[in-house]
Amino acid sequence: MSINLRPLGDRLLIEPVEQEETFAGGQLVLPETAKEKPQQGKVLAAGAGMRDDDGKRVPMDVAVDDVVLFAKYAGTEIKLDGQKLLIMKESDILGVLEG
Repeated sequence: MSINLRPLGDRLLIEPVEQEETFAGGQLVLPETAKEKPQQGKVLAAGAGMRDDDGKRVPMDVAVDDVVLFAKYAGTEIKLDGQKLLIMKESDILGVLEG
């Protein structure tokens, strides 16, 4: 997917990863309103980072293609090319999944 959005400062563009809902004995389909909000996603784009008090860029700890965990209600949901994405600050990221 080609992204035509460049986040500014310490903001990230995240594609939320939906968790599969599997139950013993079959699958239960939950309506969209009953599902838990995803707290994991893939970084699609990243800003250049914040500036410190001297005006120098502080590089971000998160990079494009990282899979991250974020706070439950973090970010602002947007729709880009029909896909639900999140824009959030780097400080909303709780950690990067490795491996």
